[in-house]
Amino acid sequence: MRFKETPLMGAYIIELEPHTDTRGTFVRLYCKDEFSAINHTKEFVQINYSITKKKGTVRGMHYQVPPSAETKLIGCVNGRVFDVIVDIRKKSSTFLKWFAVELSKQGMKMIYIPEGFAHGFQTLEDGAELIYHHTSSYNPEHERTIRYDDKRINIAWPMNITEISDKDNHVKPLDMDFSGIDI
Repeated sequence: MRFKETPLMGAYIIELEPHTDTRGTFVRLYCKDEFSAINHTKEFVQINYSITKKKGTVRGMHYQVPPSAETKLIGCVNGRVFDVIVDIRKKSSTFLKWFAVELSKQGMKMIYIPEGFAHGFQTLEDGAELIYHHTSSYNPEHERTIRYDDKRINIAWPMNITEISDKDNHVKPLDMDFSGIDI
């Protein structure tokens, strides 16, 4: 694994290093020792799997507030997605800045998202499948959403949005006094 810093401090692109022979391919997705190099110390306590049927679908931008704030490790195991993170850490120099990376089965990359970030993605192909590792269990009381088209953030989605959940579509834009979360 190779960890590449993103412009948003604490978030990393993880380039996987597949080993291929006549039998097929083997890839390590997580190694506690290797992740210690980026100061990851928390245990992953929940693993989720999503299948998104339609190209152009947006899921997000989701996060949890303390005490349920979570670090996420996201990988795409089928199809392709435009994966987006937004820094919502109150004291960060990149507060409300976003970063995106294309994740795909063929690209062999994952994204490491520390606490204090909202996360979402748009599918670039039908049938995109993601695996999410979380350091905190899902807690609906601490779940929050930032509107996918919020003007304060201005995410440049790569294609027209074909599907979005009612829940994500009815989120109000950020108030001008939104000051982020303490992490």
